[in-house]
Amino acid sequence: MKEIVAFIFGLGLIGNALLFVPQLISVWRRKTGEGISLVTFGGFSLLQAIGIVHGLYQRDLSLIIGMSASLITCGSLTASTVFYRLRRDRSHSASIGI
Repeated sequence: MKEIVAFIFGLGLIGNALLFVPQLISVWRRKTGEGISLVTFGGFSLLQAIGIVHGLYQRDLSLIIGMSASLITCGSLTASTVFYRLRRDRSHSASIGI
């Protein structure tokens, strides 16, 4: 029974990772990170990294895989947001002669 629960938990974490994909696609298509909270998604990424470390210590493969998948998708969203905001800020600075 423990293995079944661990498997279902892992699937839930993969599902959690997939929830970030529509937001990531939206940021990529619009080429802007407007409306994305870096505090929120950066915090999610930090917690996912901690979850991976915890999974390693506990030797919990479901947790490691699920949190890694979430970190990849959420981390990509966070990195894309930072990238587009920096690009916007550089463009704005250049347009006003700074």
